[in-house]
Amino acid sequence: MKVHIECFPCFLRQTVTALSQFDMDEGVRFGIIGDVLGVLKDVDVEKTPAYATTFIYRTVKKRMGRDPYAALKRQFNEFALKLYPRLKEQILRSRNSLWSAARIAIAGNIIDFGIYESFDVEETIGRALEEVIAVDDFDLFEDELQGHKEILYLLDNAGEIVFDMLLIELLAGMGKRVTAVVKGSAVINDATMEDAVEVGLQRHCRVIDNGTDAVGTDLEFCSSDFVEEFNRHSLVISKGQGNFETLEGDKKKNVFFLFQAKCDVIAAHLNIAKGSMLLKGQ
Repeated sequence: MKVHIECFPCFLRQTVTALSQFDMDEGVRFGIIGDVLGVLKDVDVEKTPAYATTFIYRTVKKRMGRDPYAALKRQFNEFALKLYPRLKEQILRSRNSLWSAARIAIAGNIIDFGIYESFDVEETIGRALEEVIAVDDFDLFEDELQGHKEILYLLDNAGEIVFDMLLIELLAGMGKRVTAVVKGSAVINDATMEDAVEVGLQRHCRVIDNGTDAVGTDLEFCSSDFVEEFNRHSLVISKGQGNFETLEGDKKKNVFFLFQAKCDVIAAHLNIAKGSMLLKGQ
């Protein structure tokens, strides 16, 4: 994935959305927008959109002096935990629990404040469980799991990690040793260690951070400890669009991408409709 011209309005929209999380002087807002425009002027269009977004959010957070999404992350962790008992029962009652857990994990990817200002989680869960998805490599995924004892699971957003926890629990029940990966520090509404602890993820698997606030999983930014973990694992489950942008095309790594194509650029890149759901092997 490389930056497209259509990415630039989205970069600015994400900035405005982040600024809207707090009341602040209009002059300060314009000042931050000016700083972001300076970042955009020097964007390396040969890199991924996630790479550019990393520097945008670093600029915004530095100028604001705090995480703009901290409160919303807690809110959606709490919201998702309320859904957890019903969704777990639904998975256990289904004809194929792994299939249902994977679909629900994909549905959880709708919780993304970098892309959406509002979304319907319940409706998205229904679509995930009832409709054909655009790319469905589930059979390959199910088969591949048989040959691996250890799995590296790259998490995406707060709130969403509760949906991932359902799949991780199931994998653990299959005898898999799952290592879940959060961000090293806050960026957009991506999950950090604080979110993992808040939802109780550490009770179901080992949880580590990747040592960076970069969007997606760009090994250039990650800690040496995480890079070692990444290289050691032969099977990776990757959640979210940012992780797809940064890991797509790495043919040396066996990756399954679970996400929704939330923007026109990603949809066109994959030749699918915007909003499509994917369980895509690599």
